[in-house]
Formats: sequence, structure tokens, C-alpha cells
Amino acid sequence: MKLLVFHIGADRYGLPLATIRQVLPLMALTGVPLAPDAVAGLMNLHGASVPVIDLARSSGAPAAARQVDTRILLVDYPGPDGAVHALGLLAERVIGVQDVSEASLHASGVRAAPFLGPMARDAQGFVQLVQPEHLLPADLRAALFPPDGAT
Repeated sequence: MKLLVFHIGADRYGLPLATIRQVLPLMALTGVPLAPDAVAGLMNLHGASVPVIDLARSSGAPAAARQVDTRILLVDYPGPDGAVHALGLLAERVIGVQDVSEASLHASGVRAAPFLGPMARDAQGFVQLVQPEHLLPADLRAALFPPDGAT
């Protein structure tokens, strides 16, 4: 399996390439008043407003550093109504693509963060998978992607 590897603090995480629609450079985001800390803002993607979640804040770390290797990973996210929505994930220190054999993946044994999946060990230590479909708590998911006709 191919992963796009990035950091949250000193730790490495991977997002399966199959879940990524596009990797975008860091761009200006519009703030969202009263939004939870994990919401970095909204980006304008070809005229459409797309929410961006800060992966560092989602994991309880300080906000992602805005550096030359910070990227927005555009993924398809299943909404509460079953529709698929564009969602940006702000990731710092994006390293690049790494091959990880599925046989090398194993459960971390920690259930504190539901969006974290199995992990693999390599020469640099561990890389843990992020499962974007489990990233947003139900209330935030409903606020960002309300069903059609909801206000």
C-alpha cells in the first residue's frame, strides 16, 4: 500500500494514496467564527467552499506549522446523509510517498483517537495510518456537511 507520509509533531503518519483526491500547496484559508479548533478554515477550490481540518489540532497537538512543506490533502469524505463531500486536511512536514506492505501493519493497541488505524515499523520508527472517514466527530461532521435542505 502506498502512503503519503507527514508529521504531527515528531511522529509520522500516513494517509493511503487511494483516499487522496489531490495534494494542494498551502493557500489562504477563510476563518470560520465559533468553529472548533480542529477547523483551520475554508478554502476556495474552483469557486467551491471546502472545509479544511488541521490534522495536528484534531490529534490534540498545537496547530500545524505553516511551512514550505505544509500541504492541504483533499479527500472525499462521507457525510451524515451518505453523500460524498470534499474535505481538506492540513498536514505539516509532508515527506512524500512510502510503500508499506499490508502484512507489516498491526493494531496500535490504543483506542483514544478513532481516526487512527494500524501502524507499521520501518527504519525510521513507526508510521501510523490516518483513516479520514473516522476523523470528524458526529457533531462536527453534521455541522460541516448538513443534509440537503438543513439550515
